[in-house]
Amino acid sequence: MRDASPPPAVALRDLTRSFGHTLAVDRLSFSVSPGELFGIVGPDGAGKTTTLRMLAGILPPTSGTALVQGVDVGADPEGAKPFTAYMSQQFGLYADLTVQENIEFYADLYRVPGDERPRRLERLYAFSNLGPFRDRQAGNLSGGMKQKLSLSCALIHHPRVLLLDEPTFGVDPISRRDLWLILHDMVAEGVTVLVSTSYLDEAERCDRVILLHQGRTLALDTPERLLEFLPGEVVAIRGPRPREIRDLVRALPGILGAAIFGNKVHAVLSGGAGAREALAAKLAEAGLASTWRETGTGEAVPASEMAGLGRELPAVETVEPSLEDVFLHLVREAGGHG
Repeated sequence: MRDASPPPAVALRDLTRSFGHTLAVDRLSFSVSPGELFGIVGPDGAGKTTTLRMLAGILPPTSGTALVQGVDVGADPEGAKPFTAYMSQQFGLYADLTVQENIEFYADLYRVPGDERPRRLERLYAFSNLGPFRDRQAGNLSGGMKQKLSLSCALIHHPRVLLLDEPTFGVDPISRRDLWLILHDMVAEGVTVLVSTSYLDEAERCDRVILLHQGRTLALDTPERLLEFLPGEVVAIRGPRPREIRDLVRALPGILGAAIFGNKVHAVLSGGAGAREALAAKLAEAGLASTWRETGTGEAVPASEMAGLGRELPAVETVEPSLEDVFLHLVREAGGHG
């Protein structure tokens, strides 16, 4: 007889939260397996923070249920706290206490046994690289180090479920990488992690991702399978005036959507090579695209400015789709402004 699958670490059913007439979270339903790294992704106002605050027992739902390790956090918010940790987006520790004093304070709150604290502290210092700064006041840390300290305080009691609200917001790239390495280490040890982010490139690090827009679910799947939601191919268009290119492209037949990505425009189109050639011809006719060359730094500049140098790039080139392409397409499909 096969063993039954373990119950989900987190389970939401029709979870809803309103603020007056504003519906912040609209009937969310999903479950997260033990030891899963689950991403909650969307722009500001998508409902990410509200969802995590309900899961943490800080904010009661208007309707629906949220279970964390089998505990209904709406009915019994204190019941899940011994094995749950919540890290808010804003730095909420004591600026006038040192790194170690902040961690010790949280160890007191969670009643971590005294004989276990030295081992746990050293381990937290090891993977956060905060050891050399244990005697520095928290208020004097950099943004990235503050986030690592917040995460260390959240982990001191060995939670089974970790809720993180945009932990890398405003953090430098190196600290972002370090924070994600810590999260992957936690997941490898069986901790269930729910992390919200507005960075679509970060979402690709998760086992599964839910894409939110205006409090509703747009899609939920692995990052790889979410890429299959695009009904056509993605092309990158280089030209001197991206906004004009985007507006022109959006009006053409066979274009499923277009958006600015840095100094390029990404468009989703159907029709294969013939559609790409027709698109390039229309852009050339409008004086909005020409051949480009790539500098040694990867920057693309007009070929006329780098004659004979670098790798020549076409004005319209097929590229691998990203989660951002998928998200913008789904927002358009839902009637948004992507």
